[in-house]
Amino acid sequence: MNNTIKFLKQLAANNNREWFNEHKDEYLKVRAYIENFTQLLINELAEIEPTAAYLTPGDCLYRIYRDTRFSADKTPYKNHIGIYINPRGGKKSEYCGYYVHIEPGECLVAGGAWFPESPLLKIYRAEIYNNVEEYLEIINNTEFADSFKPYWQEPLKTAPKGFPKDWEYMDLIKPKSFVFAAPLSDKDFSSKDIVKKIGNLFRILKPYDDFFNFTLEQHPELAVRTPKRR
Repeated sequence: MNNTIKFLKQLAANNNREWFNEHKDEYLKVRAYIENFTQLLINELAEIEPTAAYLTPGDCLYRIYRDTRFSADKTPYKNHIGIYINPRGGKKSEYCGYYVHIEPGECLVAGGAWFPESPLLKIYRAEIYNNVEEYLEIINNTEFADSFKPYWQEPLKTAPKGFPKDWEYMDLIKPKSFVFAAPLSDKDFSSKDIVKKIGNLFRILKPYDDFFNFTLEQHPELAVRTPKRR
């Protein structure tokens, strides 16, 4: 993993096609390593999510090439590697999966519902409202709370429409995105036991994903993700 972190640091400092083409062989070695690493993560997740065993690294890896058509940032490459292992439908599914982010100084493992569309967001808020004790039990679990923190949730400033403004747990349903993440250091990713460490984080994260996935099972018509430009 050291070579991967090193390559990403160099790419961040030289994010242009000329440099990338000159170092294409290095990238291909990194890509091959990450594909193998992803397969190991799939195998680890399959121990608690058996359907993950049917996935391949190609089902889980995001391209390093950026889509710059609708972005003011025209740098052609991502400075990170994203791995999203979603046993229920892959990368285009609204079902919650397990995301691994590899970026120098910004590595993490995350899960939950990433900016769901408005109809599904409303359903998730209602599910938390109607089952708040179960939700609190999950996020306040010692293992979970020690590892995972709210991540990129962009909460509303006021109560969502349709919910009582004086509800004591209002902050739980204000977010537009119900994502929690466990930060990891570059050193963590370079350790020999990183696959097992991430596998343990998958285990801790599973009840949180399950909470939303059980809800989505009742609304299968909302299970396909539409493209989000962020």
